Amino acid sequence: MKKNILTLLDLTAEDFEAFFERAIELKKRFKNGIRDKSLAGKTLGLIFDKPSIRTRVSFEAAMAQLGGTPIFIGAEAPRMARNEPVRDIARVLSNYLDGLAIRTYSQDLLDEFAEFTSIPVINALTDLYHPCQVISDIMTVIEHKGRYKDINIVWVGDGNNVSHSWINAAAVLGLNLNLACPEGYSPDRQILENALGKGVGKIVVTSDPVEAVKDADVIYTDTWASMGQERELSSRRHVFEPFQINKALLKNAPDDVIVMHCLPAHRGNEISEEVLEGPRSVVWDQSENKLHMHKAILDILLNPKT
Repeated sequence: MKKNILTLLDLTAEDFEAFFERAIELKKRFKNGIRDKSLAGKTLGLIFDKPSIRTRVSFEAAMAQLGGTPIFIGAEAPRMARNEPVRDIARVLSNYLDGLAIRTYSQDLLDEFAEFTSIPVINALTDLYHPCQVISDIMTVIEHKGRYKDINIVWVGDGNNVSHSWINAAAVLGLNLNLACPEGYSPDRQILENALGKGVGKIVVTSDPVEAVKDADVIYTDTWASMGQERELSSRRHVFEPFQINKALLKNAPDDVIVMHCLPAHRGNEISEEVLEGPRSVVWDQSENKLHMHKAILDILLNPKT
């Protein structure tokens, strides 16, 4: 049976552990000059309705480094150039490819592809979720903190798609997650309620970033205006200014806190230049780990054991 990653709720704690273990192993082997070819003869389609240099290149490089072939489709499929139904395209692509990574606006579009394909479908980002980003981010937490359990993760900023995937991860893995968001910009209520309903982990939403970071092991931020919201940035700026990750805010956090950002970073908005380039930042390790985690995800999903 195929395994999709549409949201992190599709995964079990055992799935997460398998991804972490494989990604760390593949990264170590790559650093030691070992070039694995476990995806030789495999093909991955990349349907990108939303552009991204990091997500595209990391998926393409991951596939190529494991001996497979990435095929960039762009936005042609979801736009249905000749009004062809999604279900028809999905079934056709299932005959050509071993997997699909889709980066688009609508979660419903992604879900429809998944319903009608016989190959794994991977969410490379939608307006609601960014699951692969968060899986790779937890790998970075493990590398720098030695574990993810009993770690205090603090999200500071907009309650966006990345924050939603952190909420889902917390619900599966039992994370301690504190989300500090301006009033009116909290995560989606239904996503939050679904996660809280699982009774696993500790998820708290607050509007006080100073209080939120006091016991933080990890401080995470993202852009104040996600893709498609750029026109709102000027109006959002005054609301989000108290939520900037800067030297003043870090004075309220433990000395060994690490700072994460999924990029692209807007220096002087959600994070200061001083912090982004400072000793607490692990952003560049975080960006590298997208490659190794994408390799692990593809290796496991495209080479199922059963």
